[in-house]
Amino acid sequence: MKLKRLNINSSIFFLLAAVLISYFFPRDGQFRYQFFEGKPWRYELLTAPADFPIYKSDEEVKAEKDSVMAQFEPYYRVKPEVMPTQIDRLKEDYRARLSKEVPAPYPQYIERALNYLYGNGIISAQTMESLKRDKRERINLVENNLAQPHYVSDFFTVRTAYEYILNNVPSNLDKSILQSCNINNYLEENVSYDKDMSDRVLDELLGSVPISAGMIQAGERIVDRGEIIDAKTYNVLRSMKIIHESRSGGAQRQGIQLAGIFFLVFGVIFCFWLYLWSFRPKIFYRRRHVLFLMLNITIFILLTEVAVSFNWFSVYIIPYAIVPIIVRTFFDSRTALFTHLIIIVISSVMVPYPLEFFVLEVIAGMVVTFSLKDLSERSQLIRCAFFIFLSYSISYTSLAIYQEVDFNRINWVMYLYFGINFILLMFTYILVYMVERAFGYMSTITLVELSNINNPLLKKLSETAPGTFQHSLQVSILASEGAVKVGANSALVRTGAMYHDIGKMKNPAFFTENQKNVNPHDQLTYEQSAQIIINHVKDGIEMAEKANLPRAIISFIKTHHGRGKVKYFYNSFKNAYPDREINEDMFTYPGPNPFSKETAVLMMADAVEAASRSLKDYTEESISELVNRIIDGQIEEGLMKNTPLTFRDILGIKQVFIEKLKTMYHTRVSYPELKTTEKTEEEIAIEEEG
Repeated sequence: MKLKRLNINSSIFFLLAAVLISYFFPRDGQFRYQFFEGKPWRYELLTAPADFPIYKSDEEVKAEKDSVMAQFEPYYRVKPEVMPTQIDRLKEDYRARLSKEVPAPYPQYIERALNYLYGNGIISAQTMESLKRDKRERINLVENNLAQPHYVSDFFTVRTAYEYILNNVPSNLDKSILQSCNINNYLEENVSYDKDMSDRVLDELLGSVPISAGMIQAGERIVDRGEIIDAKTYNVLRSMKIIHESRSGGAQRQGIQLAGIFFLVFGVIFCFWLYLWSFRPKIFYRRRHVLFLMLNITIFILLTEVAVSFNWFSVYIIPYAIVPIIVRTFFDSRTALFTHLIIIVISSVMVPYPLEFFVLEVIAGMVVTFSLKDLSERSQLIRCAFFIFLSYSISYTSLAIYQEVDFNRINWVMYLYFGINFILLMFTYILVYMVERAFGYMSTITLVELSNINNPLLKKLSETAPGTFQHSLQVSILASEGAVKVGANSALVRTGAMYHDIGKMKNPAFFTENQKNVNPHDQLTYEQSAQIIINHVKDGIEMAEKANLPRAIISFIKTHHGRGKVKYFYNSFKNAYPDREINEDMFTYPGPNPFSKETAVLMMADAVEAASRSLKDYTEESISELVNRIIDGQIEEGLMKNTPLTFRDILGIKQVFIEKLKTMYHTRVSYPELKTTEKTEEEIAIEEEG
């Protein structure tokens, strides 16, 4: 498929809308307020949306944890096998070696001392230094899986244990003999640091340190506009922000969440892309139309995001029904409803009560579609707004009764929201006008108002050039019927036909339909007459622009003759001066040629209606011959080459024109004459007998 066929330029609007909506889509983790200690609060009154704890500052928590760590008593474990092992070694050495050199009281004293020393605990010199450096007075000593507090001062090192044995020797024993017993051989650390248990217990203690200091209740006042944020309020706001942002799980999860939102929004908008591409190619391939629709979708979804994120107003105040009303005004009912559904589907994802919201808004959109089926008067917009208010009220009441089964639990404030919504819908009248000016659209309402014969410009036409006015009326009838036949905008063609010849008001007497007995062209050359006739196009454009007529109507004035010739004076000049070179531009309308079905139909209707006035006999044959000759001539001249009409369309238009002209001029079928023939005697006899 070609890129042109896919209309890449228009598709960019869909992508941009998806990106913009996704970026502002409400999601957890984005705290909406900025605040600084010692600065004034710049927002409205803030109350707690729910219960939440007041978190301590990081410094406070750190100080408490440092205090816990300072008071923590680490765990050390006794090695029960060390003492019996060393005492057994002492006894073995005495039997094998010391018994011949040392009397029995010496090993007995050493054994008693070892029992005391190992009972108190012998630790390494490095461990003793560490405990003293950390100013630990006590530790927990684990023996036989039972932890008991133990003073650090009661511990010995190998060195202090050796000194204890020597310094506490009984008076009846000789210290030098005691030293010969190699006491160091029986001294070993029997207490070691239990890192696993110490870390586990310390983690539990640190984990038990409370990170909050009090609670804020739902609805409790926090701060109001202009108040200075003191330390306490700052801590409350900081706690509120922590709670809000903790829901997102950090930047990584926010990125994942944003991706999910984008694909959801893009998927819904892509469905709208497919709808336009499949069923409304006339809209899809016009960037102006796509931009208009995507602006409607984006603006109302962003309004929903603002309402949900900042809680400034209820989403039911937002007049979502404006979108289908405006889209229906300029396009069709199905596109209006589909556009409305796209907005409601995306918005329902972010609102607090999605089911209720979806039901109410979808019903309102359907009411718009049905009540504006045939939009032709502005009063219908007011009636439609009233129907929307009723649909909201009835739907909400029914839903509330179904869900609550109690009239007393109905939220009556909702009806106030619906009333405000109704008031905002009344501004659709002004909004339609603004959209017409901004996008160059023409609503059916505007077309009906412009085609009113009491319009100042048309009223002046009827008074200044009554023949032209009657001609315009006849052309509008022909053109609107032809437009219906080929699926064009009949209301637009009808209005364009009413204004296509307003330029003739400047010189009405120079046009046949306004003449009586005097023809002013008799006093002019063919070139001068042709220029006066041609100038009615330029004069009409000037009058239309001065009257602020829409561009779509002015295009009918420009194109109703296209680049055709002023045939009467052109042919007359060539007949009168066959040998003279003719200046084609002097007899050619400025154009441009028709470019749409509507402008093409008007050109054909204008030429056919004007030519039909010159017919002598209004029979079916003469009318058919005239219609075919005029339209075929326009095709041969290339005046229709820029229009999207097919041969089948042109054939249908011809048939419509023929039928309408027959009705206008009251043609009758020719009755057959009775042929007189002489009857034979046999036939007379049969009739007489019968």
